[in-house]
Amino acid sequence: MADEQSVLTVSIVTPDGNVYDNGQAKLLVVKTQLGELGIMANHVPVIASLAVDEARVQSVSGDGEDEIAVNGGFVEFSDNVATIVADSAEKQSEIDVDRAQNAKKRAEARIQKANEAHDKDELARAEVALRRAINRINVAGK
Repeated sequence: MADEQSVLTVSIVTPDGNVYDNGQAKLLVVKTQLGELGIMANHVPVIASLAVDEARVQSVSGDGEDEIAVNGGFVEFSDNVATIVADSAEKQSEIDVDRAQNAKKRAEARIQKANEAHDKDELARAEVALRRAINRINVAGK
């Protein structure tokens, strides 16, 4: 087992509750608004807003990587504890690909309709919905 100084605790929470916990992680990789951020043990404290993308967590045991579709929010890291607070998040194994495909089609239809109506607000909401659906499809497909 790794010593306490070389492990992270990673938690992902949403308004619906706790989605993911790993008390024995060695690396967390998230996509922020400014690019990718990798966090290992003893990283300087940081708070960053997240893009709609995946979060990847490598365990100390080396038995692969957990992938979680994260839809916005922020990450806070200090004292070897990383907490992601997201609008929504799903573990790779829990993503319903058919549902995500349907959400993608609905978002594409909303984008087309918003473009025809010149509705900028609806277009922005539909584009976010499309990014979320594509993120879920990409994470599920790995």
